[in-house]
Amino acid sequence: MMIEKILLVDDEPNILQAMQRQLRKRFEITTAESGTEALAKLKEQGPFAVIVSDMRMPGMDGIQLLSRVKAGFPDTVRIMLTGNADQETATEAVNVGQIFRFLNKPCSTGVLATSIALAVRQYNLITAEKELLNKTVKGSITVMAELLSLANATAFSSGYRIKPMVKHIAQELQVTNPWQYEVAALMSQIGCITLPSDILHKLHAGISLSAEEQQMYENHPKVGSKLIGKIPRLEKVAAMIEHQLRPFDYCDEQDSLDEEITLGANTLKAVIEYDLLRQQDLGHLRALKHMRKRAGRYNPDILGLLEKHKPKEVHATIKNLSFKDIIPGMIAVEDVFAKNGTMLIPKNQEITWPVIQSLTNFEKHIGIIEPIRVRSSEV
Repeated sequence: MMIEKILLVDDEPNILQAMQRQLRKRFEITTAESGTEALAKLKEQGPFAVIVSDMRMPGMDGIQLLSRVKAGFPDTVRIMLTGNADQETATEAVNVGQIFRFLNKPCSTGVLATSIALAVRQYNLITAEKELLNKTVKGSITVMAELLSLANATAFSSGYRIKPMVKHIAQELQVTNPWQYEVAALMSQIGCITLPSDILHKLHAGISLSAEEQQMYENHPKVGSKLIGKIPRLEKVAAMIEHQLRPFDYCDEQDSLDEEITLGANTLKAVIEYDLLRQQDLGHLRALKHMRKRAGRYNPDILGLLEKHKPKEVHATIKNLSFKDIIPGMIAVEDVFAKNGTMLIPKNQEITWPVIQSLTNFEKHIGIIEPIRVRSSEV
């Protein structure tokens, strides 16, 4: 059974030693004699499940320490110990440090141990929630995206291409829930599964759409949002997808979105349209120059971050291969078609095992136009 790590902070060594003796059989205890030392140990020895801090300490007091812990180590559950049981101190500690428990000194071993045990349970709930989101939900979405890519390769290949760019932007902006942006990127084109393939082919080739085709295309985010919105915990992701075509300077007081959804939608818009320009063979700088000319359409901060996310220089060996020689990890240099004209793989899509299985079925019953031009990249 895993023993959670607890950090005790007090400027009086005797008190720290006493608490450590009382708790060491139940928890893995680390001590610090100042706020500065505590922050250093959080950074170097973390993660810690719980931090228990004294209120009155020279230099950095308990409220200041726990507020910084909240900002830098939000999963660590915070407990305050103080001999000053006044209401003002308690209120400030709760509001600023968002502590889990407020305990008065002297505190009995039983009360302290019980409070820490409850805090550990809270920590486990928090980390279990993140584990669910990071592995279960994101993993399920990735599988779903790969399966759907077999139904509409043109639409879903863009999700794989833009995901690293969206992840980079989310990291640079230090957003609260970066996983939402990644899932939104991967599933941003799910509504395109309802569109005729000709519309997407024209779009990726830079050919103007008719008024009817444009209206059909502009409706795909709403379709995608309804599909994703049915999945628990993905409500904000669905909203990002729904508003991905909205210009940065859009203003409607009757249709206001919260900041997180707006930022996600703005990110999707910039990155998706950048990807379309790159698919039309515009280089990195030319694509961004084209976008900057369209004032008000994109968030300028996101364009700045997109400019920093330069495509990696790769040394690629391009080969013309028969289908039997294709292996996972290769990337299609050109669109791959079946002999009946169906596009099987759009250019720049990575070839995965499910894609190869789909190609196998086409090869048996319809046939694939060969050779297939692919590259395997070594950065």
